[in-house]
Amino acid sequence: MKRVNIRNGFTLVEMTVVIMVMMTLLGTGLYVSKQYGNWQLGRTAAEDLRTVYSAQRMYLADNPTTVVTNITASQIIPYLPNRATAMPTVKSLTGATLSIRVNTTPPNIEDGSGGVYDPSGSTSDSLWDVGQ
Repeated sequence: MKRVNIRNGFTLVEMTVVIMVMMTLLGTGLYVSKQYGNWQLGRTAAEDLRTVYSAQRMYLADNPTTVVTNITASQIIPYLPNRATAMPTVKSLTGATLSIRVNTTPPNIEDGSGGVYDPSGSTSDSLWDVGQ
């Protein structure tokens, strides 16, 4: 009589390898998604800062004797595009809403304790800042 070797399905080792590969791909995808979300928040913040910086420069062009440290948000708002009625705000990486400081040039994001918020660590990378 002949022995017939019938293979019905995967072995335990094969299933473990497949599950490990799927978990690795899932973990990598989640990590990349979070980093992309952080980059997107930084990019949006930089665009808002550029908008405020342009409005600040237009205000200073119309009022050349004004000292930058004396500028207030209410003076900048009429110079914002699209007839904005309020200063734009920025979301931090933790989801907190941060305000834009207009009495410095270029404007920057206030971290809530009087400091500058820039989690990228660089003032010239165009994320979370206007750059130099």
